[in-house]
Amino acid sequence: VQLQASGGGLVQAGGSLRLSCAASGRTVSNYAMGWFRQAPGKEREFVASINWSGLNTYYADSVKGQGRFTISKDNAKNTVYLQMNSLKPEDTAAYYCAAGNYGSNLKQYAYWGQGTLVTVSS
Repeated sequence: VQLQASGGGLVQAGGSLRLSCAASGRTVSNYAMGWFRQAPGKEREFVASINWSGLNTYYADSVKGQGRFTISKDNAKNTVYLQMNSLKPEDTAAYYCAAGNYGSNLKQYAYWGQGTLVTVSS
């Protein structure tokens, strides 16, 4: 499966962005999907995951509060989304989508898209 992430950009603190991850080659309904991020000089970290049916989601503690981030998938469009609200400067990173098994470990995901850069200014 090939994954194409988009939607990154520059936003002020407190603003919102929606990232999209379009899949081709295989349907996302066959996979759990995840979003990860990597800030400069830091390791890639888990952000959110959604299972194959879309009925279960899991978030990193850093994005879970007050519904800041929401992961969703549209199987008909073969696309996964990450709605990001109340953005903070510490959310600045390259964001990657991935397909694989449900969970927070990078090793659970076999397919990765290219990153889309999110920059949050203070």
